[in-house]
Amino acid sequence: MGREESALGAIITRQAVSTMASPKELLDRDRDRDRKAEHIRLALEERMQFASHAFERCTFDHDALPDIDFGDIDLSTGFLGKRIRAPLLLSCMTGGTEIAARINHNLAEAAESRGVALGVGSQRKALEDPSQASSFEVRSVAPTIPLLANLGAIQLNYGYGIDHCRRAVAMIGADALVLHLNPLQEAIQPEGQCRFAGLLPKMAEIARQLSVPVIAKEVGSGISEATGRRLAGAGIRTLDTAGVGGTSWARIEAQRAHDLETGELFAGWGIETPESIRQLRRIDGVTIIGSGGLRSGVDVAKAIALGADLAGLAQPFLEAAIESAERVCERIDRIVHELKIAMFCLSSRTVSDLKSVPIRMETER
Repeated sequence: MGREESALGAIITRQAVSTMASPKELLDRDRDRDRKAEHIRLALEERMQFASHAFERCTFDHDALPDIDFGDIDLSTGFLGKRIRAPLLLSCMTGGTEIAARINHNLAEAAESRGVALGVGSQRKALEDPSQASSFEVRSVAPTIPLLANLGAIQLNYGYGIDHCRRAVAMIGADALVLHLNPLQEAIQPEGQCRFAGLLPKMAEIARQLSVPVIAKEVGSGISEATGRRLAGAGIRTLDTAGVGGTSWARIEAQRAHDLETGELFAGWGIETPESIRQLRRIDGVTIIGSGGLRSGVDVAKAIALGADLAGLAQPFLEAAIESAERVCERIDRIVHELKIAMFCLSSRTVSDLKSVPIRMETER
């Protein structure tokens, strides 16, 4: 029995521990009965990614004479009242299945080891079936890092309220609650919930009453300046772009709905992540998480130079998290090293320095 498997006993179901199923076996077994497991399986497929190349069109001027020492580069930054060692968020992915328990545990162990923030997937399933809560409960292995709870904002129009939000936060001892926005996904999803009218005032009420900050996050289509201003005016001061350029939920849900034509039509719908960051940066007093299609430390550097306060990545860690915490640590270490190299070649000793580095966004030819 490997070390990661024995560690899983603290949080996954008794059945998963006793069978010690492999990741593939868990995925195949869960897939037949669970939408979330099917999401994981599809998200691992390359064809479910949308390559916008937006970050490739963002360029820096290389500094051939940086006035810093590589060893003095400091990536630490503040987030949700805590100090993290690098401006990284392992973005909200999953929960509520056996394989999700393994993923969340490995992500949490790695995030704690490397001192970066972590978000869990939508906790709706655990609120409706408390037996699934263990797949989200990772605070015991990640006691010090910023940890984000997560619910679909649309649930506020389907009976959820402040009590559900408080329970989601308490379930994992979260430092903030993500309310994710996913109109495109809901519109294509076979089980989609599309009554979005009147949602913003309910989100504002949650932000007013909840004891921790509320974060608004898209899931792959980006947030515009106009929408960002509406959210900020409602008291939601942290915005996660989750723009076009990574996992395409249009393709995933269209695959599940057996409607590939619609999936391709809307695969790239929305605002590319660099543009979403640029637009949101024009709003005073908001914290910006730049996410959506980031794949490297260079992408992280570009997101921060464009105006993000930290960068969120999910898909680059997913396959590693199915295997072990050690694999996730390796991925974090690589991204951190790449970020440091970029900062060194931009003469940026700190994240604050990087924010002031000029960056160009080229128009697509």
